[in-house]
Amino acid sequence: MLIGAAARRWRVPPGSCQAQRGVVLHSASGRRLSYGELATAAAALPQPPPPPLKAPKDFRLIGRVTSRRDTPSKVDGSAQFGIDARPPLAKVALIALSPVEGGRIAEPLASDAALAVRGVRQVVNEGELVAIVADDTWAAMKGMKALAPRWDDGPNAAVQQAAIVSQLEAAVRESGVVAASKGHPAESAARAAHHHEAIYHQPFLAHATLEPMNCTVDWREDVCEIWTGTQACDRAVAKLAALGLKPEQIRLHSYLIGGGFGRRLEVDGIVLAARVARHVQGPVRVLWSREEDIQHDRYRPYYVDRLSASLDTHGMPLAWRHTIAGAGLWALYYGEATVAKGIDFDAVTSAADLIYPLENVEVRFVRRDPPGVPTGWWRGVGPTRSVFAVESFVDELAHTVQQDPVRYRRALLKEPRARGVLDLAADRAGWGTAVPSGSGRGVSIQFAFGSYLAEVAEVSVNTQGQVRVERVVCAMDCGQVVNPDGVRAQLEGGVTF
Repeated sequence: MLIGAAARRWRVPPGSCQAQRGVVLHSASGRRLSYGELATAAAALPQPPPPPLKAPKDFRLIGRVTSRRDTPSKVDGSAQFGIDARPPLAKVALIALSPVEGGRIAEPLASDAALAVRGVRQVVNEGELVAIVADDTWAAMKGMKALAPRWDDGPNAAVQQAAIVSQLEAAVRESGVVAASKGHPAESAARAAHHHEAIYHQPFLAHATLEPMNCTVDWREDVCEIWTGTQACDRAVAKLAALGLKPEQIRLHSYLIGGGFGRRLEVDGIVLAARVARHVQGPVRVLWSREEDIQHDRYRPYYVDRLSASLDTHGMPLAWRHTIAGAGLWALYYGEATVAKGIDFDAVTSAADLIYPLENVEVRFVRRDPPGVPTGWWRGVGPTRSVFAVESFVDELAHTVQQDPVRYRRALLKEPRARGVLDLAADRAGWGTAVPSGSGRGVSIQFAFGSYLAEVAEVSVNTQGQVRVERVVCAMDCGQVVNPDGVRAQLEGGVTF
């Protein structure tokens, strides 16, 4: 259609034109027009039949490494992240929140002591939030130390992690809702030669982003201007409506993110910064200390997984049952109406769609949102959690029947692509060769986001019991790769994280 639009404008046959590198070119005359210049005219043309796809031998970009344009600025330090925003005359604010979710400040505040610190200009009290506004970060830190806020823990004062864990341990033995069912697990288990069961706990996890949480806001009479790095601009604008702001009153400058991993999908930091800024004359750079960041994260939830397998005389699973107890993040983000039959898609992914094509499978989910603990998505979301439970259990099964973990997995797998990444990772890692004393290798495989992924980790344990990951070999089959360097970066970043 772009070629057709250009040919009409130049009054030449379409076959004499070529589309490449963002332009349509007429080689005979040397004329060229950009796709943007042709877009409106092309859109008005009738849609032609689907053209033949380009042959792989003719690819110029697909499958070839292309450098990122932002790499030089990140290397030389000129790249601008949210924390680098410096509007003229901006002050600095350091925040403190109640250590217990839902708590509020216990009056009175030692505001006079904080204001006596050189450089401190203002103390902001928003109930569950206090802030020291100062000329610079050091003054704000000293002012917060002088303020020494005391808190009333509020309705969640009695919440303890031990109680949350006990509730999950009980929940994982409930029936819950069926997320996946195939064959006849109960009947198959009855004729099994051996049964094995395991329970896995996965704790609350913080994101610990490299760039501290921050947001700069200038709250004026008719506009609220914001500078920050966020994964969810639209969500931020929507949440700011609670402060009486209309979308047209908000100007949001989106900066590079110094690590998000799901933490900056949350917009609580932006809303809190706006609440502070409406008390301040002029722009204010609202910063979180690392302590505040870790204590007030939106944690990956605590989950308990219960897995059981019934094995035949060859050690292969006749029946596989898996119950997951934990939070429902899908409903938290997208609303209860998006959760079909009580099944949280994120909680069961890579468990309900097991990579192993077993004949008799049942996966159940029991939703338990933790009281008093804000939760959210972590990098890699549900599969990062499911693969730990599933693959740890497969290791236990292999150990129970005294089989090599790679060979055991290979016997369970049927998909050639899955076997391919498993074999490749094992081969490149030197699976089966000797390792130094105090060292060992572990393997896992997973299907997630349309890709097959296998990893072999080589770890060592010293005489003090400290574990060190010496090496990780990762093999992936994600189909047609557009930019190999981008895929490699994802794998390296994921392994490191």
